[in-house]
Amino acid sequence: MPDLTPSLQRQAYLRHQKRVKGAVIGLRLGILFLLFASWELAARLGVIDAFIVSSPSRMLSTFLNLWRSGDLFLHVGTSVMETVIGFLLGTFVGTVIAILLWWSEFLSRVLDPYLVVLNSLPKTALGPVFIVWIGAGPASIIAMTLAISLIVTILDMHNGFLATDPEKIRLMRTLGASRRQILCKLVLPANFTTMINALKVNVGLSWVGVIMGEFLVSRAGLGYLIVYGSQVFKMDLVMTTVLILAAAAALMYQCILWLEKAMKKYMGVTV
Repeated sequence: MPDLTPSLQRQAYLRHQKRVKGAVIGLRLGILFLLFASWELAARLGVIDAFIVSSPSRMLSTFLNLWRSGDLFLHVGTSVMETVIGFLLGTFVGTVIAILLWWSEFLSRVLDPYLVVLNSLPKTALGPVFIVWIGAGPASIIAMTLAISLIVTILDMHNGFLATDPEKIRLMRTLGASRRQILCKLVLPANFTTMINALKVNVGLSWVGVIMGEFLVSRAGLGYLIVYGSQVFKMDLVMTTVLILAAAAALMYQCILWLEKAMKKYMGVTV
């Protein structure tokens, strides 16, 4: 049987990589700790006004109050639900439309100027329109999320499809492959990285859409807490909600990274 034991050089390399990874994680946590410690110290010494910018201890107290009252789960759950639905719909519908545009060059040429105009249009301006059309509720917030993420997904995926190696497409056509076979066997697999990047971008865009929608019309959600806290000047609540929002968005982004790693492993790509 062949000896599968890593060489000494390989073992040294793996140990070095492990040390580097540990140092990176340690520095990240150290910077975060230093930031919050400096923030707390400045607030306690009166260097900054804790009433205006809050402080870590006050935000922790606010977080625990939200936890005990059950409001935390209500507002986080509402925003996460709206974000996930908007994220999945925006990614799926955007990819399907991008495939249709790749499939039909005529359709692509017809719709291209409209996509450019819609992409340049400030999507927040459509918020009041969605509220009038759909009504004040989660549906209008999800529509807002779609308006922000959909066009970007279509353009990114379509450009990725068009950038597929033309020589490989020509070779498959020469061998008698149909357009569907070219799409399934070449174009989609070749744009795996483009799809993952679109997912990563859509995480941020989906949260932007949900928060902007909740700013305009919402009775629950993280955006509602931010607006309510600013209206009654509860900056502890505002800053706590912003940190919760950052944590939720980071966790969702990390899920995409886990998905990317799993897909690469399944496809036999070196991670």
